[in-house]
Amino acid sequence: MAEWITSRDNGKVKYACKLAQSAAFRTGENAFFAEGLKLCLELEKGCLLKVIFYTQKALEKTPALAELRCEQYLVEEHVAEKLAGVKSPQGVFGVFEKPAGDLEQMKRSGRLLALERVQDPGNVGALVRSAAAFGFGGILLSPGCADPFGPKALRASMGAAGRLPVLTVPHLPDALAQLEKDGVACLAAALYNSRPLSEAAGPWPGGLCVVIGSEGQGLSDEAVHACREAVRIPMTDRVESLNAGAAGSVLLWHFRGEGL
Repeated sequence: MAEWITSRDNGKVKYACKLAQSAAFRTGENAFFAEGLKLCLELEKGCLLKVIFYTQKALEKTPALAELRCEQYLVEEHVAEKLAGVKSPQGVFGVFEKPAGDLEQMKRSGRLLALERVQDPGNVGALVRSAAAFGFGGILLSPGCADPFGPKALRASMGAAGRLPVLTVPHLPDALAQLEKDGVACLAAALYNSRPLSEAAGPWPGGLCVVIGSEGQGLSDEAVHACREAVRIPMTDRVESLNAGAAGSVLLWHFRGEGL
């Protein structure tokens, strides 16, 4: 039976709001917050759902919410507005445990994605979604990347963040150098001193890692030098470049898993 929450100052509500607002708090708590019925149910397939909040209207529309195995709270509409931060909340909110990221396990998948200083949450979310769609087994992040478990990135990934292990490393070039040492081919997305994507066909017996840089500066020289080679997407001269989300998705499709 769900408990009623009638106050916007309730401690559970304040905790959930802080998870939504602070990446540092999410890291410290090893938890994150999500809004929306579809998103929460999708995340629940891959992550531990710890707490769910819902309005009476949402419960009447989806009675199965009451059957979820977690702490449950029925919230009034004005409380839902605080959780959502907007006047028209979706009425369903979840607090989830972050999935663990283990590099050794990720390497066994054969395909990794690494992001360096990709700061736009929409791009990070889109890349997480593409990585899941194209058979990649894990994601490495440098410091300075948008948090894939922040609200905007979660919406862009449509719950895919709950299906892939994600690991933030202290220094991405060092992590790439170690992957190369372990036999994983690291391929840097770069415009200069690179070869066309069509020429980078493998095979990659030790696995591969696609490395994508920030929207403005691309990859650092140190990250590129840590990789086996640099590749570029051939384009017409009508545009100078693609954004990180679009370019990364093209690369992830090109290096997709077998059978896709």
